[in-house]
Amino acid sequence: MTCQQQNNVRWLPLIIITMIAAIFWYLRQPNGLSVPAWHSTIIFIATIACIVVKVLPIGAVGFIGITVFALVHSSGDTSSADNVKIALSDLNSSLIWLIVVAFMIARGFIKTGLGRRIALLMIRLLGKRTLGLAYGLAFADLILSPAMPSNTARCGGVIYPIADSLARSFDSRPDDASRSKIGTFLVTCIGNVNDVTAAMFMTGYTGNLLAVKLAANAGVTLSWGGWLMASIIPCLISLILIPPLVYWLTKPEIRKTPDAPSIARAELSKMGSISLSEYMMIGTVLLLLVLWIFGSRWGIDPTIAAFVGLSALLLSGVLNWDDVKNEKDAWDTLIWFAALLMMANQLKRLGFTTWFGNLIGNSIGHTMHGTNWIIILILLNAAYFYTHYFFASGNAQIAALYGVFLSVSINLGIPTVPTALMLAFSSSLYCSLTQYTHARGPILFGAGYVPTGVWWRTGFIISLINQAVFLIFGLMWWKVLGLY
Repeated sequence: MTCQQQNNVRWLPLIIITMIAAIFWYLRQPNGLSVPAWHSTIIFIATIACIVVKVLPIGAVGFIGITVFALVHSSGDTSSADNVKIALSDLNSSLIWLIVVAFMIARGFIKTGLGRRIALLMIRLLGKRTLGLAYGLAFADLILSPAMPSNTARCGGVIYPIADSLARSFDSRPDDASRSKIGTFLVTCIGNVNDVTAAMFMTGYTGNLLAVKLAANAGVTLSWGGWLMASIIPCLISLILIPPLVYWLTKPEIRKTPDAPSIARAELSKMGSISLSEYMMIGTVLLLLVLWIFGSRWGIDPTIAAFVGLSALLLSGVLNWDDVKNEKDAWDTLIWFAALLMMANQLKRLGFTTWFGNLIGNSIGHTMHGTNWIIILILLNAAYFYTHYFFASGNAQIAALYGVFLSVSINLGIPTVPTALMLAFSSSLYCSLTQYTHARGPILFGAGYVPTGVWWRTGFIISLINQAVFLIFGLMWWKVLGLY
């Protein structure tokens, strides 16, 4: 019997990254940095580089990063036990467990069919025109987003299959010119809309929780309700603007879809009446929203609220323990999130983030002395936003650059809360710049509906609109809220 072993390690980039890291390891650290800060920075950058070039899946890279960090005593502690304790310190982070448990709760949308039912209901209500179809899918995504932190699963696993089915029903197929009838528009639209729904809720995207933790390191506390209050106005404006903008940019040949509601009704009829498990799922999500918004008044932490929701789904039988064990994305997130967060926290503790922020901030401050802080914020956010062209992971960029850009803004005297919010929201909004800058991209682009040129052009133009919305209406709204 022959045993076949598949090795998915990309050895060449791994060897190159390791050699470069080793060279820098033995160089003298820059003035103002301690040796532990320098060594931790090298391992952190090497870890991010391995994630970007996809040496291994992100969870595997995170695990190896934790191992190396503890093995070489990066934190400066001489005791092996202390180094291990630091390397594993963020596995008990409440924010990490919030998003891990939220992943498991989101499984209920798919298992019960509730997510698909919601999308079909939206199409039945709004689908008589092509633009109405897009809004129907957008509102379905919006409804699912508070309790579904994997925007890849939400868009690629729930919304895209319905968009694909609709396109094919109008004889718009991905493998020929008929894609331009309606398929290109729908697929392009759901991707760009997904960025906005991810930004609206703290639990709408895994990267949001990472940004929240890094903002806390800078003294900015963002609660679930506070995040929603800050995001709701600019996100709703973007959500209204994006479908007609994509419609104008992609110019679908089919403008009216009178048969779409009947198609949705037929699919709903096949699903049958709403089941008890779907009612339980609806009740659990409503309970979660209440606890996440008002829980602080009753002394209920958001993570405990998520545990309550998952417990309710387990007790009701909507989910079973095998569902929890098999939720691979959740356990994968636990590892890589803990690794990146631990390293980012160590860079803050050891002084690198402050040192680098002061270094860049002093340089920019000298160049732009006397410039209004809003202009500087626009430039900083644009630099952060378009750096994403060089990243294949939104979370990797957040871990690498969010804290640094926030530190720079603090050094320049820009109000901290608006900057923390703007960078956090941009960390969702940049996901559609290209087909490789987010895990959702290969699903949508791989389907074949959207040509590369259309994707890049639309992604760039929508990015400009989203930044304008958040910098104009967002800043005005945050001023009304008294955030600066």
